[in-house]
Amino acid sequence: MPFYEKGNVRIHYEEAGSGFPLLIIPGGGLNATIGFLSDGAPFNPIEEFKAEYRCISMDLRNANGGQSQGPLEIDRPWDAYTDDQLGLMDHLGIKQFMVMGFCIGGPFIWNLLRRAPNRVVAAVLAQPSGSRPEMRDLFYNNNMAGWGAELCARRPDVTMAMVEPFLSKMYRSNPDFVFTVTRDFVRACQTPILVLPDDIPAHPYAVAMESARLAPNAQVSLYPWKDPKELIPLAVRHVRTFLRANQPGPGL
Repeated sequence: MPFYEKGNVRIHYEEAGSGFPLLIIPGGGLNATIGFLSDGAPFNPIEEFKAEYRCISMDLRNANGGQSQGPLEIDRPWDAYTDDQLGLMDHLGIKQFMVMGFCIGGPFIWNLLRRAPNRVVAAVLAQPSGSRPEMRDLFYNNNMAGWGAELCARRPDVTMAMVEPFLSKMYRSNPDFVFTVTRDFVRACQTPILVLPDDIPAHPYAVAMESARLAPNAQVSLYPWKDPKELIPLAVRHVRTFLRANQPGPGL
């Protein structure tokens, strides 16, 4: 099981297949691990796309149940995770790549597009997380109970006095829309994106659709696409068509 290390950060990652690089960000919130792709996702993107792409995925830093570890960067939580993602691409010698993300992968993808617009050539946002006006503290409360407490129990160097400001910065300092970028950024973003909406408290349909309407080069899958399960292959086909259409040609 390979690891990427930089300073006091150690990231567990896995690769499968060959071809143009496809970074796959698991869902599961701050407990996102590679295992989600086979155990929690509506379909396993590595199994679906490894015949055509170099699929790369990683355990999120400090995810309970994962093997990645690093400090809590209280003043820059979203950017710390983006550092890990871009750092892994650098470690693997990858300049340009496509990305697909589930759940928390939505905000991560927007931050990647903000930080590295010339490296991410296309993006698929599946079940993207977003902020509901009537449930602004949903992610803060869920992670205080379901991530922070367990992290502190297994990491003596981490305390709830550190977790609280970390989560406040992450989910309360910009508690609107997709957390990591503004609507103006999305309006100006030229990167092709494909949105597969969901509609549960953590994955608001309205936010997913608003981002798709604002982004000038956006597509949206059929909806619903997960239930009944017979619809999932149609969504996978849409993703495959989208990736093929936006993969750079040889030499680019």
